[in-house]
Parts: sequence; structure tokens; C-alpha cells
Amino acid sequence: MTDRPTATFVPTAKPTGALLRGAALAFVGALVLVVSAKVQVPFYPVPMTLQTLAVLTLGALFGPRLAAATVALYLGEGLIGLPVFAGAVAGPAYLVGPTGGYLVGFLLAAALVGFLAERGWTRGWLLAIAAMTLGHVVIFAAGYAWLAVALGAAKAWAVGVVPFFAATLAKTLLAAALAIAARRFAALRRVG
Repeated sequence: MTDRPTATFVPTAKPTGALLRGAALAFVGALVLVVSAKVQVPFYPVPMTLQTLAVLTLGALFGPRLAAATVALYLGEGLIGLPVFAGAVAGPAYLVGPTGGYLVGFLLAAALVGFLAERGWTRGWLLAIAAMTLGHVVIFAAGYAWLAVALGAAKAWAVGVVPFFAATLAKTLLAAALAIAARRFAALRRVG
């Protein structure tokens, strides 16, 4: 393995201490997800939070493996009952509730955006916006499919997708900006 520059903050080479560094980053990333879940606009049955912004940004910064591990850690924390989700409850029942599909989508989207970031999709605006849009599509597809089973297709679309259009556009642009800025910051650190 080499120490060649990567498109994400996390190098692909595994120097001594990389496991500890990865664990620390996953812990911090899971904490970011918790905070992003608590910043919310209440909607029913799915609240509007900053979680998708956090998930996509973590994907771009961490790469597919660490981003997926970070989201898995977050989901695991909620599974065992820690109050990490947008609601006041956690545990297995929350994961199979109305937001369950979105939570599964978080894991898939983090890995996808990380995969795309490693391939240079966060170098410029067009591809960065495309990567974040694809990440949002994955999240909404999983969330919508999950809700449609319980509520029917039309109602799931009306309550699980439509109310989030404007916020999703803003979060897509912000996630792209954060990914590009982080990439440029990382490049400056390597030069300096």
C-alpha cells in the first residue's frame, strides 16, 4: 500500500494506529449523527432533520468503509436503546417504525457517496452535487419503499417525500459545498 493522496480525509493506507484513528473518527461521526438527529422540524410520520446532510458529508469525508461503519455504529447505538434517533425513543421498535427505511438508506447512501468521493466526485461542483443527489435518492427510495408498505404508495409519497423537497435541495448543495471545502482543506494540509 502507498500513502498516495486520496479523495477523502481518510487515507487508504493503514499506518500504525489506523484502527484507533478509524474508531475515533467513527465515534465522532456517530456523535455528529446524533446531534443532527436532534436538530429537527417535527413532521409526521417522519421528522425533518439534518441527518441526511450529516450522512452524505460523512460519506464524502470518510470514504465508503468508514462512513458505512460510522452509520452502522449509530444504528447499533439506537438498536440497543441509546437515545440517538430523532424521536425520544430508541430500540428495535424504532428501527422498524416509520423511519426505518430512511435509516437503512443512511447506511447505503454513506457507502455510495464515499465510493463516489474516492473516485473524485467531490473535486468540482457538478459531480459533487450529483453524488449528493444520488445519496439523497438512495435515502428517499429506501424510506419511501418502507413507508409505502405501511401506508400505501400515495400516502407514503405525500408524507415521506414531498414535504422534504426544498430542504433536500438545500442539504444537497450544502453537503456538496462541505465536501469540496474539506477536499481543498485536506489538499492544503498535504502541501503545507
